[in-house]
Amino acid sequence: MQNTSDPTPSPTSTPTADTGSPPLTPTADTEAPPSAPRQRPARQWAAVAVVAAATFTVVTAEMLPVGLLTPMAGSLRVSEGAAGLTLTITGLVAALSAPLVPLVAGHFDRRLLLCLLMAVLAIANLVSAWAPHFAVMVVARVLVGLAMGGVWSLAAGLAVRLVPERSVGTATSLIFSGIAIASVLGVPAGTYIGDLGGWRSAFAVTGAVALLVAVAMAVLLPRLPAERGTRAGGVAGLFRNPRITTGLTLVALLVAGHFAAYTYIRPVLEDTAGADATQVGTLLLCYGIAGIAGNFAAGTTAPAAPRATLAVTSALIAASVLLIPVIGGTAAAAAGLLVVWGAAYGGVSVGAQTWLMSSAPEAREAASALFVGVFNGSIAIGALIGGRVVDAAGPPSVMWLGGALAVGALVVTMAGRAPRGRRTPKGR
Repeated sequence: MQNTSDPTPSPTSTPTADTGSPPLTPTADTEAPPSAPRQRPARQWAAVAVVAAATFTVVTAEMLPVGLLTPMAGSLRVSEGAAGLTLTITGLVAALSAPLVPLVAGHFDRRLLLCLLMAVLAIANLVSAWAPHFAVMVVARVLVGLAMGGVWSLAAGLAVRLVPERSVGTATSLIFSGIAIASVLGVPAGTYIGDLGGWRSAFAVTGAVALLVAVAMAVLLPRLPAERGTRAGGVAGLFRNPRITTGLTLVALLVAGHFAAYTYIRPVLEDTAGADATQVGTLLLCYGIAGIAGNFAAGTTAPAAPRATLAVTSALIAASVLLIPVIGGTAAAAAGLLVVWGAAYGGVSVGAQTWLMSSAPEAREAASALFVGVFNGSIAIGALIGGRVVDAAGPPSVMWLGGALAVGALVVTMAGRAPRGRRTPKGR
């Protein structure tokens, strides 16, 4: 794989004054992005929808223990803290597996690989539902992390291969909407199923959904041969691209800052706004709905203006998180800040993915793998550091940490090297 740190502009492209970014048109040294398969538009969007269903399912599977910790802990005879490790394990394994799956897969057809990974996710959740003791649950959650990292590393950059270029932004937003929709619908639905039929039934249903998605992928996705073999040296070589390193740094800061604060939002709202359990649930629902809206809003702006999109996102996250301890003393004020926070964070995934894809158009799969690895690693680190701060200084203090990291992301976004936005082809 070529060195992407010093690309040569195409004679037909016009470099921007502030970034000097590589062109998005093919050059003599880069591989032109493959066009979307020639299928009917309905078939193309059905393929995008089934990939979105996969992201929804893997995020739901990852977060499912959140609403089931107490009964899980009792049944498996461990503390709630130990049961909470099922999330940490999944995140860490996903962070490690995301860069490795494309390397191991080589030239294996990506449609078949996605189907296989969803089948692994189904098996993992069914094993979770059966787990007679905690050690079996840990093994099952390792499998969930493996499947999650693999699915995300492939799905994150898949839109460009499924729809025409003019629709890539919308398709990417739809694929990433699985994150927000899982938070709003998937996790609460799992909790509700667990209340009705026991926590094991929630895992069993999630396993069945994963299996259905695997079948739907086999039917609806076109053949997706590997664009080129991904090598360890090629993945590592992306770190020589300053746009990639800038993008990964701002992802690490934003995601770590978000999860440092958001993981402990319930005690913060109880302490700052005096919210009870019902009000907290309502506030988080408002946050989730705003996140869905923010995801699609960022999908429309990021392709043309990746730096501006992530700068606004970082600034809004920083402002809303920092203001919660200051003016979030009522449920109404907290609700307003959470809506801003949710809308801004909803744009992080699609905005950052667009940044990285535009920074290395000849190595999209490798860039996606790094993105997913950094993203999941930052979740684990942010939650861990946030917990230490909460224990040491109380719940509101974690908002200052989250806000400071978001400010750092804003600085990196404005000062670092950014990719050029995609121009809309004329006549489209």
